[in-house]
Amino acid sequence: MPSSVAGPEIERLIQLLGRLPGLGPRSARRAALQLIRRKEQLLTPLASAMAEARDKIVVCSSCGNVDTSDPCTICRDERRDPSILVVVEDVADLWALERAGAIRARYHVLGGVLSAIDGRRPEDLNLATLAARVAEGSIGEVILALNATVDGQTTAHYITDLLAAQGVKVTRLAHGVPVGGELDYLDEGTLAAALKSRTTF
Repeated sequence: MPSSVAGPEIERLIQLLGRLPGLGPRSARRAALQLIRRKEQLLTPLASAMAEARDKIVVCSSCGNVDTSDPCTICRDERRDPSILVVVEDVADLWALERAGAIRARYHVLGGVLSAIDGRRPEDLNLATLAARVAEGSIGEVILALNATVDGQTTAHYITDLLAAQGVKVTRLAHGVPVGGELDYLDEGTLAAALKSRTTF
């Protein structure tokens, strides 16, 4: 087993950075070294920002987004269409849709998807709040923006059944050929989905 090349504080920094998605041990060492080399410009402000975020970040009681206020910035935004509710698996998906800027709607974060393998059941997700929000009557359309995986589609079907009696329109994201995609490079499942979801030109 290799011996430590730095004190326990630096080793702990490297270990914690290595737990972040996309950072393995080697990348964590490089990141830690960069932070140490630029202590005043990077490390000190980062430590301060992280301490402040730890103290102020809350989960929105309405939609499940993370923010520093409850309700969150998106829920408080009066320019959004309150009749459209976009259902996402997690906050990362919400942020991705916001970056796209294609819709100005409200969101609902499930906190995962149904999964027999992982033992996630309906009561483990934020489904009761979703049903309650739709039951209020102001929502006309629920867009299921869930991943095109088996678990994502199972969850979509469950939500469709859950909301069937509410009289709300339930839609899902289109599946198929990505913008700029070439047919020759696409897998058969994507091509089949694109053909089934074809629209008038």
